[in-house]
Amino acid sequence: MLKRLITGLVLLLALPAGWVSASDSNEYRLQPGDELLISVWREEELNRQLVVLPDGRISYPLVGHVMAAGQSAEVLEKLLAEHLEEYITEPQVSVSVTAVSGNVAFVFGQVNNPGPILMSRDLSVVQALALAGGFTPFASTGRIQIIREQGAEKTLLPVDYSAIERGGDLSHNHSLRAGDVIIVP
Repeated sequence: MLKRLITGLVLLLALPAGWVSASDSNEYRLQPGDELLISVWREEELNRQLVVLPDGRISYPLVGHVMAAGQSAEVLEKLLAEHLEEYITEPQVSVSVTAVSGNVAFVFGQVNNPGPILMSRDLSVVQALALAGGFTPFASTGRIQIIREQGAEKTLLPVDYSAIERGGDLSHNHSLRAGDVIIVP
């Protein structure tokens, strides 16, 4: 048990970031449910605390609905500033993420600390399992599955942690998405 945990942590630390992440950047991407503080310098009437809606959009004065999900705070700042230029000279927009409640994955089954995992950055299966405290002695590490919802469709992704542990087969070290559920039988 301890050997598996140590091996997993060594693999986790030894992997270059590009191998565990499908994105080019570790920058946080907004998700539905995230809470934002948006302010415009010298335009206090435009300062707002907002929640990213379930459809991924926010509603902002003078701009209307804007897609926020999947964007970084910096990209959203630029997008809002572009829309506001029609009404304000050189708007200085600031977007702060005050709560990341929408970007959560879940780990259940034979792990030491099952439950939600807050994903404040890109996260792989191995990283999530480490955050869940590793495996119990009864874990079947060759039969782990990820349940991923994409709209109304659910997909099962197999994860053979034993293969990762034995020889570094990284094809099983999927990047997680908000709402993913990892089941460790």
